[in-house]
Amino acid sequence: MARARGKSLVDPSHTLSRRARVMNRLHAQLAARTRPATAFRSNPEPRMIGHYARGRQLLAGNFLFAGQLVEAPDTSIWDAVANVPGAALDVHGFAWLDDLAAVGDNKARIAAQAWLHDWIDRFGNGSGDGWIPDVTGRRLIRWIAHGFFLLRGADKTASEAYFRSAARQAIFLSKRWKSARPGLPRFEAVAGMIYAGLSLQGMEDRVAPAIAMLTRDCKTQIGPDGGVASRNPEELLEILTLLSWVETALSDTGHDAPFALRDAMARIAPTLRALRHADGALARFHGGGRGLDGWLDQALAAVGTIEQPDRTLHMGYGRLSSGRTSVVMDVAPPPGGAYAGQAHASTLAMEVTSGRRPLIVNCGSGVSFGPDWRRAGRATPSHSTLSIEGRSSSLLEVGRNGAEIMTNGPKEVQSEITTLPDGHRLATAHDGYRASHGLTHVRTLELTSDGRALVGEDLLTILDPKDEPIFDRALDAETLQGIPWSIRFHLHPEVEAAVDLGGAAVSLTQKSGEIWVFRQDGAQQMGLQPSVYLENGRLRPRATQQVVLSGRSLSYATRIRWSLSKAQDTPIALRDVDDPTVLEF
Repeated sequence: MARARGKSLVDPSHTLSRRARVMNRLHAQLAARTRPATAFRSNPEPRMIGHYARGRQLLAGNFLFAGQLVEAPDTSIWDAVANVPGAALDVHGFAWLDDLAAVGDNKARIAAQAWLHDWIDRFGNGSGDGWIPDVTGRRLIRWIAHGFFLLRGADKTASEAYFRSAARQAIFLSKRWKSARPGLPRFEAVAGMIYAGLSLQGMEDRVAPAIAMLTRDCKTQIGPDGGVASRNPEELLEILTLLSWVETALSDTGHDAPFALRDAMARIAPTLRALRHADGALARFHGGGRGLDGWLDQALAAVGTIEQPDRTLHMGYGRLSSGRTSVVMDVAPPPGGAYAGQAHASTLAMEVTSGRRPLIVNCGSGVSFGPDWRRAGRATPSHSTLSIEGRSSSLLEVGRNGAEIMTNGPKEVQSEITTLPDGHRLATAHDGYRASHGLTHVRTLELTSDGRALVGEDLLTILDPKDEPIFDRALDAETLQGIPWSIRFHLHPEVEAAVDLGGAAVSLTQKSGEIWVFRQDGAQQMGLQPSVYLENGRLRPRATQQVVLSGRSLSYATRIRWSLSKAQDTPIALRDVDDPTVLEF
């Protein structure tokens, strides 16, 4: 889920070069020989929001790693994770401390202390998977923020071991933070160094260089629109969260936060608001999830501004919102370069939320369920948009480091948001199928001012006569039967769907009692098919359904119109008190 809480080893962003692995191990072992700190200079107030129920599960010996449940009562977390290949890195970040601290009783404290000192005994000499700059930064932040929780009742030997290991990790970070990948990993590494420099005796001289690095990254890694190159909304939230923690830690110790930090936070806030659905959760694109409960509210509150997003693009996303309905659409090419390994083929995919209930979703990231699910979740058919059968709008290929990267995607994506007499329109187009089929996908959405109706149109067309021979060849390859396409609308698992009116409509019923009706014109077929909802923190993908429109293109233009509207007897607002976020294994 949130990287501020840990990133699974199966994520290719941690595919390190041989030189990086060697240098990390060398500096980790050198740091283990240095003179340690002996006490706190200051101790920042913990601002992490843990999950009480998850903490109770940990204490009961139910460990959930990378989608696998390990039931091991009275077992160290390090023994439990050893049985799940590829999951150890997630645990080395110590985000689970947030959950044990949320429980906060004597049993939770004893478990936290035991697992921390078990880590020191096993890995404190510089061995193991956890000696990577961003993971070390994440771990140090937790160790320091939860310092009183970890040291309460500890004897002198345990306290000395804690400070000795924390200081060694800080020294390792001071040598290796520059090797962290730009973006969230760099911010985690630098934030951990600042925390250590402000809090641990003997580490004061490491604060100024870390602040200088943070200042530079705030200027270069956060765009003028408040976005990041990964285009992952949840990653942007994690960066804002880290920046808010650093700002508070600096303020509490009498340091002035650099202007670049505050300015970056001010740029990020309206972008996150634009990517936030009506239920308060983030839109799920390019590997990001909904965001941990309470973290988005906390991060936005820390900025201290109430600036709302305007009706322009934010980090490559378009937003329509009226009444209780929000729509977010991906209207930019997938991220490339260092971020192509996490990108999804989601161009012109959308999500729709009504009130506190998601309605139309994307399947999400399958990282925690293994490589097959990860690959499937990145494909265009796993998103609520049009796809030509057998092909995504962007393709996956194996890169030089063995990771699958997104390539051969749209080169030009156009969009325009306009105001209508009774609502707003988002008109978009991409050329991801132009090279293979000569076709451009044009999608138009119109949301009424009361939020009760969303009208859409998907068009496959040829915009340049030069593309006609490409289309003709693709048509010949299908023996003139037409180029098959599908438009998918993946439903949230809590939506009940049923084909209505003799197949002319699909009714979508929310748990709140709200009913939406889906209709279409132009597709040869409309039906319900199985789908999945990929959500981190669960044992397996959740089963759900999708509305699928399908047909074949025989000419240079194929137009499909559809609408999603509230049933006439559905009131403007419903009392909706059931909590849709329940921790389940």
